[in-house]
Amino acid sequence: MTGLTRHATFREILAQPAIWSAWGAQLSVADLRAWVTATGTDEVWFCGAGTSAYIGDILAAGLEGQPGPRFRAIPTTDIVARPHAYLRGSPKLIVSFGRSGKSAESIGLVVALDALAPTWPRLNITCNAASALGRDPKARVITLPEATHDQGFAMTSSFSTMLLTAAALFDASLPEQDSPRRFATLADTLQTLLPDFTDAARAARLPQRAVFLGSGPLAFAAREAALKVMELAAGRIPALWDSTLGFRHGPKSFTVEKTDLWLFRSADPHTRAYDEDLLAELRTQFPQSKVTAPAIPHHFPDLWSAPLYVALAQLLAIHWSDALGLNVDDPFAGQGTLTRVVSGVRLHPVTP
Repeated sequence: MTGLTRHATFREILAQPAIWSAWGAQLSVADLRAWVTATGTDEVWFCGAGTSAYIGDILAAGLEGQPGPRFRAIPTTDIVARPHAYLRGSPKLIVSFGRSGKSAESIGLVVALDALAPTWPRLNITCNAASALGRDPKARVITLPEATHDQGFAMTSSFSTMLLTAAALFDASLPEQDSPRRFATLADTLQTLLPDFTDAARAARLPQRAVFLGSGPLAFAAREAALKVMELAAGRIPALWDSTLGFRHGPKSFTVEKTDLWLFRSADPHTRAYDEDLLAELRTQFPQSKVTAPAIPHHFPDLWSAPLYVALAQLLAIHWSDALGLNVDDPFAGQGTLTRVVSGVRLHPVTP
């Protein structure tokens, strides 16, 4: 454990409770909700790349079925590659997520919107005020605290704080006056869980493969969990994600000897029943695997508990990265293949 403290990524994971609590107390939810309503749009698109795209997936799944505008998760990478397929028709509220806010795709989305949908409202949520998203003159910008601008390769506090910020704005079931309390309660919950999570991560064996599963927003939390493992293990631990019911339909073939599985169980009793069925099945069918259902208090809807589950995966990933002898803060150092801010993307002009 002492060795891990030298890594920014480890410190950034542990800093999340303090960040959430302080940020929730100052976030102007009422003002931002009024601005969203004033846009008059009937669709909200959550956009980003990589982990920032997965934030949108979690949100769209977690907000499914509530009254009001339709929510869609559309990766920035999709829009930049095919702008004319998306940026047409009635205005949509474009919510862009970006840790650095200056990746090629973040810039490309701004360019595409300026060319094809200049009047569409924009809300940029970023950890970097001095970026394309932070300085977009046509956008309402939410700049997160500097502490969320992770210095490590992997997105940790940036992921969770951007997710919770958008959840506070768009979850109609949360009264705006209760938002600071929700952030504080989540922060206290994670602070309580972190010692057990850290012990579990330290004790976990180095698996041959890893699988993360869940339903609804927790399926996409599983997607982020799998990405953290592959990123920080520099691809040496293949990781898969799927939904609880979808896993049986072929992806279960990924499970071989020393494949360990984590199932993120839902707070919803109906959904949780399917989780428990799969949990029992996996433990029977794969005795060589370790099958874990993390003990998360079910005080919150799954949208809000998603960052709690992901925090465990973040800790697993850094312990495995360290065990593999990698630089936790830059697992691909010297390879030139992956970088903290994606490089190598050449943007092409967008013509109306």
